[in-house]
Amino acid sequence: MADPSSYRPKPGEIPDSPGVYKFRDEHRRVIYVGKAKNLRQRVANYFQDLANLHPRTRTMVTTAASVEWTVVSTEVEALQLEYSWIKEFDPRFNVKYRDDKSYPYLAVTLNEEFPRVQVMRGAKKKGVRYFGPYGHAWAIRETVDLMLRVFPVRTCSAGVFKNAERTGRPCLLGYIGKCSAPCVGRVTPEEHRELAEDFCAFMAGRTGTYIRRLEKDMAQAAEEMEYERAARLRDDAGALKRAMEKSAVVLADATDADLIAVAEDELEAALQIFHVRGGRVRGQRGWVTDKVEAVDTSGLVEHALQQLYGEERGDAVPKEVLVPALPEDPDAVAQWLTDRRGSQVSLRIPQRGDKKDLMATVQRNAQQALGLHKTKRASDLTTRSRALEEIAEALGLDAAPLRVECYDISHLQGDDVVASMVVFEDGLARKSEYRRFQIKGFEGQDDVRSMHEVIGRRFKRYLQEKERTGEGDEQPASDAPATEAAPPAAGPAPGSPETAEGPSAVGPVPGAPEAAGGPGALEGPAAPAGLTAPTAPTAPTAPTAPEGPAATGPVPAPPLAPASPDDVAGPREEDGRPKRFAYPPQLVVVDGGQPQVAAAQRALDELGIHDIAVCGLAKRLEEVWLPDDDDPVVLPRSSEGLYLLQRIRDEAHRFAITYQRAKRAKRIRSSPLDDVSGLGETRKQALIKHFGSVKKLRQATIDQICEVPGIGRRTAESVAAALAATAPAAPAVNTATGEIIEEDDGDSS
Repeated sequence: MADPSSYRPKPGEIPDSPGVYKFRDEHRRVIYVGKAKNLRQRVANYFQDLANLHPRTRTMVTTAASVEWTVVSTEVEALQLEYSWIKEFDPRFNVKYRDDKSYPYLAVTLNEEFPRVQVMRGAKKKGVRYFGPYGHAWAIRETVDLMLRVFPVRTCSAGVFKNAERTGRPCLLGYIGKCSAPCVGRVTPEEHRELAEDFCAFMAGRTGTYIRRLEKDMAQAAEEMEYERAARLRDDAGALKRAMEKSAVVLADATDADLIAVAEDELEAALQIFHVRGGRVRGQRGWVTDKVEAVDTSGLVEHALQQLYGEERGDAVPKEVLVPALPEDPDAVAQWLTDRRGSQVSLRIPQRGDKKDLMATVQRNAQQALGLHKTKRASDLTTRSRALEEIAEALGLDAAPLRVECYDISHLQGDDVVASMVVFEDGLARKSEYRRFQIKGFEGQDDVRSMHEVIGRRFKRYLQEKERTGEGDEQPASDAPATEAAPPAAGPAPGSPETAEGPSAVGPVPGAPEAAGGPGALEGPAAPAGLTAPTAPTAPTAPTAPEGPAATGPVPAPPLAPASPDDVAGPREEDGRPKRFAYPPQLVVVDGGQPQVAAAQRALDELGIHDIAVCGLAKRLEEVWLPDDDDPVVLPRSSEGLYLLQRIRDEAHRFAITYQRAKRAKRIRSSPLDDVSGLGETRKQALIKHFGSVKKLRQATIDQICEVPGIGRRTAESVAAALAATAPAAPAVNTATGEIIEEDDGDSS
């Protein structure tokens, strides 16, 4: 536990400007991000007598080891930067709302030549129009089925569409009138896009126009005694009315608004959102969060607004946002929402009428969601705590292992040997920190040797990161000034280096490596007027991985051999981001018995790591093995600790075998074109698309290969040479039927 006075900034160092601050722990991981109108007043509040702090705030400041800040020019910029840093660093002491499920949306892919209507989940894509979210996918399909009578838009997948295009025959929906069949040319692309835009207009609430038009056409058809057409139009109008009835009318003035309600207690908070478009409830969402920081209702509302609209633009931000309590600075938040929408957004508390009544309904939903969540989770919290305590007692640990890493080896008869690392924190899987490895030190099947290699590579990377950040340096920091270049006010894109060029500066970083602004720093634009750069002591420059952010000066070679690139899933990131090898576990679990455990312990001993416990879980009798013990630890079958170890081991096995199967499938699907130097996936696909298959490509001349866009003569010669070297001596024959098997490797299908 750190003493906050050990890293408290000196009086006068903190500016009194608006800005964003972040606390880091001893591993340089960002654990809390906040914003303030006046940085000096806000940051100073964290360094008062610990007895006067809220318990959660007290836990945060005693976990932290340093504090930094970034000065910005306006409160709106501070709000934007705070959101981007929370998204980027995933701080453990910040409130984070997480969807209790993945809500489905009705999506129209307007970015395609022939727009498609479908159900979509997950992250939103550019050029796709979304409606919802809906509580259930079947509700979307019922609505779409009714509307296809009037707006016969394509709903088929790309594969079905291409197959119909190739055969000249539409799918079943094309025959029964629920698709305009653009795949066979019944309508032009322009006509089909007009249908899709009408579909979107109806879903957006402009319903009266289409129903009145259908009723007018129906009356005209009846006058002309075209009774069958009139009956069809009558049924179409009825289908649209039934689709409208699925969304209840709640506000009579065709209001576009989002209503947000919060239900909370001392430990948790539940959030409910009703999306009202055109006066009708078009979607509903619910979030639940742990109150890991001292925050009131207005703070919860502000965090919710950031996470709800942080990635949205245009009409996705409604004209009106109704909340139970206004944020601390409502004008700045309203301006931020206005900037994201591109027009005025009203942020207020409903006081009377239908909007207040609807807010009460949303509030009741939030209360029910919180009650249901607490009922489900009460036993979970108790069970996880008991399981971790049982593991600590059985293995003789000083404390419960809050971070557990488990390793497993997977292969198929010695081929495609891979390993997995899964991470559990507080008894729950933390999938963002899973890693996978390829065994490269030797060929063949040897689980013990593989385990030794994997543990060695993982903890070499840990020591390398520890050395790079200067964490183990016991020398006092020098008094040389240093500043850190901050991202733009809107915040850096996820995955970008923290030291992206931008107009601001941060405060002291005790023990931090030299950053932008010091010798050898990256060149960038001068800071705008009004932004100052406080000074701070710095430690000697630590080595930086080649894949990380740009170095700030000469970088000596690391003392350890660099870990394999395959050890890291995803980009290598700046200090403080969550996806690192830099955080050690309290317990390492290996899938196996005494030999695997001994190999893991030997790897740690060779690296000089003696403060991490190791155990193994053998599948046959579910026995727990410890290093240097001849007899296993046998946990009761009803033990929660054994059940947790089994879940961790099974998750590592699942992750390893999934990777091994994918690697094997990729090898089986390999093409002769893979061996052509300089030929990437895009040009490879262009060749296959042009010729239809590798067989036809092998028969082509060099001049014919050069006709493919992007293929030069030298590349064409390389392709021809590679295919000639792999040409089959004779056609393959199916011995059961006597048929000649056509070569189709690399076929576009």
